[in-house]
Amino acid sequence: MPDAKAPTHPGARLGLPASGPNSVARFGRRLAALAIDVATAALIGYAFFHSTDPVTGVLVADPWATNIVFAAVQILFIPTIGGSPGHRIMGLRLARLGGGWVGVWRPVVRTALLFLIIPVLVWDADHRGLHDKAAGTVLLRV
Repeated sequence: MPDAKAPTHPGARLGLPASGPNSVARFGRRLAALAIDVATAALIGYAFFHSTDPVTGVLVADPWATNIVFAAVQILFIPTIGGSPGHRIMGLRLARLGGGWVGVWRPVVRTALLFLIIPVLVWDADHRGLHDKAAGTVLLRV
């Protein structure tokens, strides 16, 4: 017999709706938002911090600059507009569990864990990656 208390959808244990506004963001939207943010950081890195590859002679984006731009965008925009530009374009926002402003330290922790990659790939039944769990946040649909 099924457990009556078992979560029926991602976010059920958090009291969030199954779909629509304030429901947990699904993998496709999350991935698209990340792709937008990475592409934007790479474009900025290429435009302002490029170098010439010594082997091929081709202009390439500086990887350190690209990563710093990515981190800066995450840390600046999450507390100010509720998500990265990729999140907002994809109709998502980052919220603190229990409500309130996410502050500054949560985006810093979340972004640092994004760089480790593994925490992003491991998530729970509520579709919260380890980076969101550590920061006490959840990515929601607008």
